[in-house]
Amino acid sequence: MERIHTIGRRKTSVARIYMDEGTGKITVNGRPFEEYFTIPTHQVDILKPFAVTNTEGKYDVMVNVKGGGITGQAGAIKLAIARALLKVDPEFRALLKPEGLLTRDPRMVERKKYGRPKARKKFQFSKR
Repeated sequence: MERIHTIGRRKTSVARIYMDEGTGKITVNGRPFEEYFTIPTHQVDILKPFAVTNTEGKYDVMVNVKGGGITGQAGAIKLAIARALLKVDPEFRALLKPEGLLTRDPRMVERKKYGRPKARKKFQFSKR
């Protein structure tokens, strides 16, 4: 199997991953992913595509991620891994799709509008 390259995005985070056959080692920006993502929820989130397809420990993943916060980065990596597994075996689509792992989360921060303190909040109204 040659190296697989995919991209995942969430909010303003962009994750580029390179996946090879291996022992299940995941590195994020040159650090082990357990060290980069200290919150267990994020670690489970990232490993979910492997758990759903029963491929834990079969692939080494090298991740380059930038932008956004930790949760957005974890979501971007999850999408990228799911897309990479789809390239490995198109049969995985039937397992990944119902779990919502192939859907790009479109929610973004709404821009601030002029004449308002925030995107939707309005300045206090004074009648008199």
